[in-house]
Amino acid sequence: MTAWLGSIEGTDLGSQVAMGLALFAAFTHALFGALQKGRHDPWLSRAAIDISYAVIALPFALFVVPWPEPHMWLIFAGAFVIHIGYKFSQAMTYSRGAYAVVYPVVRGTGPFFAVIGAGILFGEHFTAGQWAGVAVLLTGIFGLAVYNLRTITVDRETMVPALFWAVVTGMFVALYTTYDAYGIRATADPFTFLAWFFLIDGLFMPVYTWRRWRRLPSSEIVPLMTRGVIGAFTAYFSFGAILLATRLDNVGEAAVLRETSTVFAALIAWLMLGDRVGPRRLTLMALIAAGAVIVKLTG
Repeated sequence: MTAWLGSIEGTDLGSQVAMGLALFAAFTHALFGALQKGRHDPWLSRAAIDISYAVIALPFALFVVPWPEPHMWLIFAGAFVIHIGYKFSQAMTYSRGAYAVVYPVVRGTGPFFAVIGAGILFGEHFTAGQWAGVAVLLTGIFGLAVYNLRTITVDRETMVPALFWAVVTGMFVALYTTYDAYGIRATADPFTFLAWFFLIDGLFMPVYTWRRWRRLPSSEIVPLMTRGVIGAFTAYFSFGAILLATRLDNVGEAAVLRETSTVFAALIAWLMLGDRVGPRRLTLMALIAAGAVIVKLTG
């Protein structure tokens, strides 16, 4: 697999595979967000997911993939710090705001800064048509957030701080997208980065939330850990797919395509959380999809 991925980097086939991976990451990321915004404390949900994917990654990191090159340890340290900030701000967001409102704000803030970051770090530059596509996509995403804000009846008293934390989370999304793209390109084997990233990244939240775990009723441990295992595999598919996409093709394009996750999130909110999807929402979702198509076609 590693050899095949290396052979298609920078090719037309690589670009097509990257597009498919980014769209797959969009769907699984929306599902991942919904798992964290369930009936459990978002802090504990994240901790359960993290410890699950760390345990799963351990044998692969130690015995399956090649060991990281010496320079990778400093990169892993940087990723560890950035993702702590991301998880903290995400938990603050989900514990204060309705999922249908805050998720679009997080995902709408991320791609704009990710495109800028990719230009600075990798020398990528969007065409005028691609920037127009970004504008269309962001119009749909933030329009969806505003529409949901006007119609929701829950969490309204905490919506202002929730929206603040949603913007902060979106900035962390942009930061980790560009930084992790740099990290996965810095090692010979991309699966080395993925295995060791999940192992290292999964250590913080279980320790940080230890006091919350002690207050958790025993009857909730099994349901929460079940959610954690499901979330762990979802994280592997989502994060792994987007990072492989950024290795195969442009980081900025992959970041924008992933934000079609907002469409999937709206569908999940409708199917799993009972939200209604009317003509206005459908129109805004169509704008998001159209923006992503424009970005890809005008690149």
